[in-house]
Formats: sequence, C-alpha cells, structure tokens
Amino acid sequence: MITNSIWRKPLAHGLVAATLAATPLLAGPAPVVETSTPASSPISDWWKGKYASGNWFGVRDTLESRGIIASGSWQGTFYGITGGGLDSPRGAFDEQIVLGMKLDFEKMFGITGLSAQGSVRWRDGRNPNNYVGASPWINPSWYQLGQQWRLMPFYLTWESRDLLPVKDMITISGGWTDPYYFFAQQPESQLFVNNAIHQTKGLGANFSFNGTYAAWGGHIKVKPTSWSYAMSGLYMAIPNATTMSNHGLDLAGYAPAPQQNGLYSITEIGVTPKIAGLPGKYAMGGYYWGLENKSYFKETYDGKYGFYWQADQMLFREPSKAMDMPAPLAKGPSDGKSFKEMAPAKPAEPSEQGLYAFSFIEYAPKYDNLLPFYFHAGLVYKGLIPGRDKDQLGVAFALGNYSYYKIVAEEDAGKSVHQTNEGVLEVDYRVQCSKFLYVQPFWQYMIRPSGTGMINNANILGVNLGVTF
Repeated sequence: MITNSIWRKPLAHGLVAATLAATPLLAGPAPVVETSTPASSPISDWWKGKYASGNWFGVRDTLESRGIIASGSWQGTFYGITGGGLDSPRGAFDEQIVLGMKLDFEKMFGITGLSAQGSVRWRDGRNPNNYVGASPWINPSWYQLGQQWRLMPFYLTWESRDLLPVKDMITISGGWTDPYYFFAQQPESQLFVNNAIHQTKGLGANFSFNGTYAAWGGHIKVKPTSWSYAMSGLYMAIPNATTMSNHGLDLAGYAPAPQQNGLYSITEIGVTPKIAGLPGKYAMGGYYWGLENKSYFKETYDGKYGFYWQADQMLFREPSKAMDMPAPLAKGPSDGKSFKEMAPAKPAEPSEQGLYAFSFIEYAPKYDNLLPFYFHAGLVYKGLIPGRDKDQLGVAFALGNYSYYKIVAEEDAGKSVHQTNEGVLEVDYRVQCSKFLYVQPFWQYMIRPSGTGMINNANILGVNLGVTF
C-alpha cells in the first residue's frame, strides 16, 4: 500500500512501490501500514457501555459467561398537575428500584434451557393521583401499587431451545410468579407512564392483574410453528395479595383466612406473522379469577371471568443500512478492476426504526365486574428524528366504561352520582441518551377522573427518567 509519505518521495520510488504491490508473490508479504484509531478514555468507554455501574473491572462479563446475570434499574417520574383534578396546580414525584438475578444453568451445569431468576423491589414517593382523583386502575403513575420494599417473583424456566422441530417449541415456567409478566405482553405500550396503558390494560380493574401480584403457580407455552403459540397458566388466587403490609411475603396465601384462597387460571393463543415483511402479533385470551364475590345485586359467585384481544403491527420500516465491505486485496489493472473498487454490500439486519401500532380490548360480564369494557390504542415511532435512531415518540388513548348494573344498583340504593366512563390521552418522547439512560418528557390529559364527571379534566406535564445499572 502507498502511504501519504511515499507520495512525497521521488517518482521512481512510487513506481517501484506500485510494481511490488501488483506482484505480491515476488515481493513477499505486503508491508503493514499502521493506522491510528481515536483514543478512548475511561469516561467514554463507560458512556458507551450497557450499564451505569460499568463492567465491574471485567467481573460482570466473567460472571455472565458463567451463567450469573445481575440486573438493576431505577426509574423516577415527576408529575406537574398544571390544571384540573382535585386541587390547585401541584407537583409529585415517585420512584422505584428493582434488583434482580438470573442463573443460567445451561452455562453453569450444561442443563439445556434451564434457568432461575428472582428480584426484589423498592417503591416510594408521592402519589400524583392524590391531586388528580382518577380511579386506581388509570392512575397517572404505573408504579404506585405495592410501595416500600417487596419480594418479587422467583421461579424456574425451561425452554426446549433446538431440541424439538421448532425453536423453543415448549416453555415451562413455575414457582412464586406473576402471570402479568407472561400474558397480554405488549412491548410498545410499555413506553407510556399511565397505569392503564402501561400495566393494567383494564384487566386490573376487575382482578389482580399487575406487576405486584405474585402467587405459587406456573404456565406452559407451546409453539406448533415459529409464528403461532398457545399458553396456559394456573396460579393460587390470593385475596388482598398486593397490599403494602405483606411485602410480597404471603407465601402461604391469605393468612387471616386461608380457606378464602382460590385458583386463578389464564389462557392465551396467538400468531406472530410477518405481513409484507413487517412483524405483528394478534392474540386473544381469557381468565378465571377464582375468589368468591358478590354481584351488584347481592348474588354470590365462586369467581369471575373475562376476555381480551390484542393486535400489534409494525406499519412501516425505514430502510436498513447496508454494511460496506472493505476494498478487496490484490486487485489492480492486471484483472481489469480498480484497486479501490468496493465489494458488494453485506445485507444488514432489518431496521427497528419505523412506525408501530398497538391496540387492546377487554370484556367482562357487567354483573360482577367494575369495568366490563376497556380499550386502548396507540402509535409509536422509533427513530423519527435523523441521527436519533433509538429515540421513541408515542401517542396513546385509553377509555374504560363502568358497569351499567353497578349504576342500576346504586340508583336502587338512592345514590345519584355514578361512574360512567373514564379515559386518558398521553403523548411521550423518550430521548435515549445512552444504552443505560433515558429521559422522557410526557403529557397526560386525564378525562373524567373517577368517572363521575364531578372532577375537572386534569392536565399533567412531566418527565420520566430511567437508568439501568
């Protein structure tokens, strides 16, 4: 190769160098040209890393290579209630810290597909709903339930990996676990701050479907094909399992009256097709919450049930960036090709940048469910601004209708103010500052807080921050 310094030599030296480059067999190995690379620093290496706590001087990578994966995250949110709600403009801040550990027994002991994981959590802060007056299932914050420290799920999972015709054809998981983390999964909805969109999906208004409930149980998932699945879980149904006082340690169920414990089952089937090359997920599910309850007309039932439908679809994908290959070696006039001709571009992985749509519908009988009908829908664009490929812009709307039978029962009891419907509109923009840090301004407009029409619509401006350490 001819370096810049050679061009300053006499022309004869340049001709000799070109001849040697064109006849490598005669000239021997080509001279190695040292190229300078931008100097790194501890700070830049840390900023480009995956975790805020760094790599622990290489210990973290060593542990992960041996199957011990530690995780941690902090999230904090400021809510500025600028108008409406229960009070004059006020501010609130809440936060949560989650610490987890996963043991990969395949790496540790060679047991294919077997792993164990568990976590603990701390939550505190002022509830913004104290100033908004919305129902708990549509709280402006999704992490108000289960305040202070809490034992989170710890369970075993086995995946069939490549042992069967379809990758991960069978997954079995069980222990002290929460079906929220496996059923009705909707990644794009996790961008949003409101409790209804991010977490409860209307289901949490009727029974304990949230990220705080845990009970003994498990689920099995079967994939007949790479694009279809069916899964079903069976768990203990525990009264008052999400109260702050038990800290998630109600391992024997409801201690004051164990006979009140019941069974909780949930089933989901779905397909994950690629439509015009764009991924999607279409699913439906049903649940049975087996705790004794009374209808709005005082009739006793052994449990309650409901159904949900989900449709998520990528609508548009930005073009993938092809990877240019380096110039081929030993090419020159002898083969009729330019020395600097580029090799064909290597196909890149499909781009994640583009527009995603998501929607969710919940239905339950109105005789013993607070929220017989709920839906939400939204759009998320990943990488809308050039040069900000990991940022996300999202808008979502949610609405829930309260039970008409509840209204009738209240009328019969002489009550004149009733819950009818309640909703929220939310817009967010997540700035992904690094792999481990994001800053997310948002706006929420709370519609008919508490569902009675007696509280003014509330306007909330806030910012959500997150760190993975």
